Amino acid sequence: MKEVIFYAPLYEHIIDKYQAELYVKGRVNIRKKNQILRFLPNMFHLQKGIREYVMETSSDLHYTAPDIYDQKVKAAVGTSSFFWQLDGRLPEYFHINIYASSLLSNKLLSPLSSNAPHYYRYRLDSISGPSHRRRFHISFHPKSESFQLISGHLVVSDQVWSVRELSFTSRSEILRLRNTIRMGNVGEENEFLPVRYDIDAKFRFLGNVAYTNYVAMLTYQRILQKETGQKAQRRQGSRYDLTESYTLRTDTNAYKRDTTYFNTLRPLPLTSEEKALYRTFYHNDSIWRTRQSKNKSLKFWGQVGDVLINRTTVDVSKMGSVRFSPLINPVLFSYSGSNGFSYRSDFKYNQLFSGDRLLRVVPRIGYNFKRKEFYWSVAGDFYYRPSKRTSVHVEIGNGNRIYSSSILESLKNIPDSLFDFSQIHLDYFRDLYFTARHSWEITNGLSLDVGLSMHKRSAMEPSKLVPILPPDGPGEVIPAGQATRQADPAPITPPQGAPDLNYKLKTTYYSFAPRIRLTWRPGQYYYMDGVRKVNLHARYPGISIDYERGLSGIFKSTGRYERIEVDAQYALALGLLRDLYFRVGAGAFTDQKEVYFVDFTNLRRSNLPVGWNDEIGGVFQLLDGRWYNSSRRYLRAHLVYQTPFLLLQHIKLTRYVLSERIYVNVLAMPHLNPYLEVGYGIGTHLFDFGLFGSFANHKFEEIGCKFTFELFNR
Repeated sequence: MKEVIFYAPLYEHIIDKYQAELYVKGRVNIRKKNQILRFLPNMFHLQKGIREYVMETSSDLHYTAPDIYDQKVKAAVGTSSFFWQLDGRLPEYFHINIYASSLLSNKLLSPLSSNAPHYYRYRLDSISGPSHRRRFHISFHPKSESFQLISGHLVVSDQVWSVRELSFTSRSEILRLRNTIRMGNVGEENEFLPVRYDIDAKFRFLGNVAYTNYVAMLTYQRILQKETGQKAQRRQGSRYDLTESYTLRTDTNAYKRDTTYFNTLRPLPLTSEEKALYRTFYHNDSIWRTRQSKNKSLKFWGQVGDVLINRTTVDVSKMGSVRFSPLINPVLFSYSGSNGFSYRSDFKYNQLFSGDRLLRVVPRIGYNFKRKEFYWSVAGDFYYRPSKRTSVHVEIGNGNRIYSSSILESLKNIPDSLFDFSQIHLDYFRDLYFTARHSWEITNGLSLDVGLSMHKRSAMEPSKLVPILPPDGPGEVIPAGQATRQADPAPITPPQGAPDLNYKLKTTYYSFAPRIRLTWRPGQYYYMDGVRKVNLHARYPGISIDYERGLSGIFKSTGRYERIEVDAQYALALGLLRDLYFRVGAGAFTDQKEVYFVDFTNLRRSNLPVGWNDEIGGVFQLLDGRWYNSSRRYLRAHLVYQTPFLLLQHIKLTRYVLSERIYVNVLAMPHLNPYLEVGYGIGTHLFDFGLFGSFANHKFEEIGCKFTFELFNR
């Protein structure tokens, strides 16, 4: 194994490019099912009374180092397409470089990685073949249970130490999967490439049981191999242009579903059972279509059921496509100590015009149960010059409730004991906003956004500041918690040192502000999809500068202010399933005149569900909502470290955990200097959970948690 692990990095990068035909055949057998199965989003879509399914696809597969796969499905037949699509997740099981340090898009730690002996035990089971062509059969098992570790066996060729076969078993809470990968023979062109996959999986969840089997075969048409010591081929043009590797992954209009045509592509003959499934399907499909045409009511309510529990895409001829998430979907629910329970649902409309111009409209609705607030927004984007990512963006909706700066500025100098804050509505104004901006990528990685934002903020109800007076009169001030309100409705003179602020409480405020944003992501990788430029990851940290100028006298606007924010963030892959995320930023409101609202763009609270990958961890989970709007300036920093093996491996609790995280969040602003939040989180296939503790002004504040559903969402 030392020899195999030593040569693995060389063999991992020995293939530069290849083109192949990929044939996949799959079968699904539903052994047990109940009504719960219908409410598992993006998992199974069953036909009534049918328990066995078969499907086949033929694709053109293009690989470019490092780890870039372009797969175009050119033909597909079967009794159901859903099981081979699996929401786009299935292809990664046939895109495996067995010599890489991780498998399945960094989900599994390979037994060939450099640090694998720390996590695996190896056993030489047998030796086969003649003395000049020996093969070693080696089994491996994890030292501790974890969803990131696998068990199985290897077949390794002597002297060259390349792998002839890798078979491994992986597990999750609901799925047990065995993948056997057979490689080419020693000395042949495809020696370091897979030629066949055999996948067997068993799904079990709350009384539902399903067995699936997939067979994939690759026929290579062209293989370009790097010679030992050869440098990587120099790209033409920009080194960040990956167009040669990335193209349109799937063109559904190019699908051929004709069974006669597919017979010419099939490298494996159908078994008698598979032929019987096809015959039964075509017979039942004909009967079903006849019944559907006669019973439109049944068809309608069937479609309503699909909308409730499945993500749906509706293609409207010559008008684009509409896609929306299921209305009953636990993934859209979340809970945190500061926000309580919340829910959201998204809709998407897309229309592609000539020249790859794209129109996208995204309505969103959501509800926060703790604050009893309903949120809605409609965002529209039109990419009219896709080669330069030039576009127009418009959005309208309602934002978080907020309160005005004039009250905040006055309250800062008043001791808390002088007023009854329970009668000051902290979520004081409703916010109706409209934003428009024009975006243009000046050069690769450098973008300029110019636009404006408008707000109408309306008071929820007239508010008042009620002074708390001691029983003996205004001469003595007692703590707010021990005070009693006066029953006399007559006006009360505020205590000495407390200004009368009621005259500042207006009912409606308008704002109008031009805005400019400059974003720079040096080392921006991209590819051209036709004439459309698609940005990928960046090599270096990205930075943005956002400036907004509030003007008075335009569309009833009264507030005058300047807002400037700077933000930088970066995701650094440390290898072997470990990642480090950081984010730093600062912002300030300056040149304020009259009434304005402290509403930052980068520092704001989200009252709707946000999952595990929430702005690279740049979120304060326990911070009281009023702090987001109570200071004219802030300085923030966030650090997140993620790995599947951190704390739980030492106490043998890694079996059900996909990843662990350490959070460190720091915020500095007037009257909160500093605010520190530290947390620990775990991610599983079913849910994500985080536990956080906060400190304000060097004193311990509270402990809270965050919980989001990730039900089969990974």
